[in-house]
Amino acid sequence: MSEKMIPLDGETQKKRVCYFFDSDIGGFHYGPGHPMKPTRIRMCHSLVMNYGLYKKMEIFRAKPATKREMTQFHSDEYVEFLSRITPSNMNSFVKEQHKYNVGDDCPVFDGLFEYCSISAGGSMEGAARLSRDKCDIAVNWAGGLHHAKKSEASGFCYVNGLQVFKVFNLSTLSDSCVDIVLGILELLRYHTRVLYIDIDVHHGDGVEEAFYTTDRVMTVSFHKYGEYFPGTGELRDVGVMKGKYYALNFPLRDGISDENYKSVFEPVIQQVMESYDPSAIVLQCGTDSLSGDKLGCLNLSMRGHANCVKFVKSFNKPLLLLGGGGYTMRNVSRAWAFETGLAAGVELGPEIPVNEYYEYFGPDYELDVKSSNADDLNSPAYLDRVKRIVLENLRHAGGPPSVQMSDIPIMPIDSALDDPNEDEDLIDPDDRRPMRLLDSRRQADGELSDSDDEGEGGRRNHAMYRKRESDEINGGTHKFGLGGGILNSGTMNSHGAGPSGHTTAVRMLAAAAAESNMDVDTPSAESNAGGSGTEAQAAATSVVANHITKDEPEPITEKNEDGEVQAEDKMAVDSVVSPPAETA
Repeated sequence: MSEKMIPLDGETQKKRVCYFFDSDIGGFHYGPGHPMKPTRIRMCHSLVMNYGLYKKMEIFRAKPATKREMTQFHSDEYVEFLSRITPSNMNSFVKEQHKYNVGDDCPVFDGLFEYCSISAGGSMEGAARLSRDKCDIAVNWAGGLHHAKKSEASGFCYVNGLQVFKVFNLSTLSDSCVDIVLGILELLRYHTRVLYIDIDVHHGDGVEEAFYTTDRVMTVSFHKYGEYFPGTGELRDVGVMKGKYYALNFPLRDGISDENYKSVFEPVIQQVMESYDPSAIVLQCGTDSLSGDKLGCLNLSMRGHANCVKFVKSFNKPLLLLGGGGYTMRNVSRAWAFETGLAAGVELGPEIPVNEYYEYFGPDYELDVKSSNADDLNSPAYLDRVKRIVLENLRHAGGPPSVQMSDIPIMPIDSALDDPNEDEDLIDPDDRRPMRLLDSRRQADGELSDSDDEGEGGRRNHAMYRKRESDEINGGTHKFGLGGGILNSGTMNSHGAGPSGHTTAVRMLAAAAAESNMDVDTPSAESNAGGSGTEAQAAATSVVANHITKDEPEPITEKNEDGEVQAEDKMAVDSVVSPPAETA
């Protein structure tokens, strides 16, 4: 089996990565038939964990934004509405639903307010950690909801509203916001200029509208335009007042390929970085621009999409990575897991490891999302013309604007970050290694790995090193048997593999036996101790199918050179699976 993680070439320095995930996010459901499925974030996290990316970064469960904290940014009436409405009482809020555009695209479901709080909390805390130099890259795939308005839900997005602009000397800003804007506002407390980049197939109208009249945030959106939701993002939309020419839109046509996307994305962003010189970047990584998305119409592969992350990361600025659209769940989780690896400085291997959603990635069980043979309606002449106009608008901005900084305003999130151990008294004193401590630990390169790494990189699984040394002294006549992945899964996770996990385990067992670099014990015909290889494989399959587990290890018997039968404790040979031995 190929390596799970391959270090990236040309990485000059390791990035400190903070990754935000709340296990509750996968439990929310927009309703039957709705394309937005929060389970995609849990699927992505399952890949992140089973690839071993947790060793390369710190993992946090962000504190959900409270009602009081959200009302500092949003209109009180709208936050109150979100906190009170439920499927059981929604008939009592018919007028409010119409007023706030809650209904079809943005339905009422159980836990609506909690869902909004988790999304906003991760973006805000990620931005706060970036601003305090606690990390170089913050990742919150539950964020990136870029459509909502101040008092109006839109495009599956609810979190919105701004009332704190005056604190940042931004009184001329528009009245719209999303969780992204909450994160940008946090960055603006410490950074003079923030660049927002949107690679979702839909235009990031909510974020653009929020900062349409200011020069402290430049928004750059690459999106499908023309009879397509939300209908905004025209080439001539460049901002107004102080924000004129600080909103850039690159409208695309159907079916753009990786090569064409790269040919316009990299030159535009390169020129933006040189002209605007932001001190922090927010990148919205909506995956509905991938090929085969249920609601998208572009034709990017996973690597074409991830190239945007890799390119933006190369500028070595504080970077906030957020989620967004994406409605083919298996492809969304693939792309975000791969991009999490790029943020951590590694490239994930092509073979998807066994995880709780393993069956979703069939039939090939590979990580890559390939482009289709769809026609690219973006001709070179069209792309060149649009790129020329966008760069011309950028030149009108006239370089980075000067910003007069003032005292940093105090916000509620400060107390949580200034005292990260405020909840320490709530931890069970009998728990020697609490989850909070384990999540914050990163494995340094070259560090001796723990038991879950045994079997990787061609290393053998030796349970008793004294026994191994004695075998080497005796001429190495003893060969260690193959651990079939039932009692010891060196290259497989111990979790089930979805609804048909048992059949998957049998298939993975056969693959492990075929590809393993470990020596396989193949008894000769003269010895009756181990049985034939066919019988051993059948016995292993039988153990998987019937879930046979034993409390006490069975002895393994084999003949020595004198023909005498000797017994060894099964634990001395690491997880050998063989049929009962016959004695002479």
